[in-house]
Amino acid sequence: MIDTPADTLGSAAAGPAVRTTIPQPPAKLRPVRLRALDGLRLVAALMVAAYHYGGRGGEVTKAWGSSPRLQFPTLHTLFAYGCLGVQIFFVISGFVICMSGWGRPLRSFFASRASRLLPAYWVAIVLVTAVMALPVLTYKTVPASETLVNFTMLQMPLGAHRVLGVCWTLWAEVRFYALFALCIVLPGATRRRVILFCACWTPAAAVAGGLNQPELDAVVMPDYAPFFIGGMGLYLVHRDRRDPYAWGITAVNWLIGQQVAVRSLWHPVTPDMFSYRSAYGVILIVTLGFLAVAAIALGRLHWANWRWLTVAGTLTYPFYLVHEHLGWPVIQALHRGLGVPSYGTFLLTVAIMLALAWLMNKLVEERFTPKLRALLNRPVS
Repeated sequence: MIDTPADTLGSAAAGPAVRTTIPQPPAKLRPVRLRALDGLRLVAALMVAAYHYGGRGGEVTKAWGSSPRLQFPTLHTLFAYGCLGVQIFFVISGFVICMSGWGRPLRSFFASRASRLLPAYWVAIVLVTAVMALPVLTYKTVPASETLVNFTMLQMPLGAHRVLGVCWTLWAEVRFYALFALCIVLPGATRRRVILFCACWTPAAAVAGGLNQPELDAVVMPDYAPFFIGGMGLYLVHRDRRDPYAWGITAVNWLIGQQVAVRSLWHPVTPDMFSYRSAYGVILIVTLGFLAVAAIALGRLHWANWRWLTVAGTLTYPFYLVHEHLGWPVIQALHRGLGVPSYGTFLLTVAIMLALAWLMNKLVEERFTPKLRALLNRPVS
């Protein structure tokens, strides 16, 4: 839900001799659903799934029985760019968190974020742990004590193994939420305060990127900050498309973000990932991600107002959580067990993971997210 301007109508009470104007309270911004943003979320999640299923090596090789490079001799080079869906997620997150935190007290902001992330996350940990423990599978499992630590979302700073491979992005999101809550939500969101926050964080991240200090990187996040900040700039554009500071924040962080993405993603982290990428391809996808969110911010995609996009948005988070690790046994069963061709296996696996995400949304998120939000919003006596 987002905030949009609404008109205020004044009223007056007139007496026989004196007219007295009664001021009206400021109009509240009317919530409107940006369904195109929901659709973009799912596109980003599908990009990441394409990368995990066919754009890299590693554990998924066991599921296919050979390298995905052999399974998808043509498309594996395109699938390798799917990892950039994460950067698009971060731009969207900057936009949405700035939007949802505007005018909201700290307790409400915390309750909203925690209730949104935790129920599906906890269930995903249970599902993945149970499936990976099946004796018919040979994938690596996480020790019991470290699995329990994963329920806190603090496994990465504690040095524990991750149950969900994708949860490193959640750790980045949580740090962004903390920075935003302390600097924007706690004192109260204003245009000036958001601009000052972005103006301080941008050079701090740039400097940290050159110092190579892990403790500083953990707070400032030089590899991810340009995308979060760019998303916040685009939300300011959404509020006022003529705001030069908003456009400046967005442009500067697009320029920094494309360089950061090229530096870290033009080649794989380890040789078995095989997926070397073109710098021009990385720049193109980062640019398209910024442009897509900018088009939504400017209202250019208001025509994309189909209800199914809202459903797509609700599926994105649970799909993102489970698609990688639970996709492996599905790929193995379809491709190696039933002999389904590679491309058919790819599509069926995505469909099955989307169906599982729908079940998680209906059985977990719709039931427990409101209850957890109400519990966290309850005043402390």
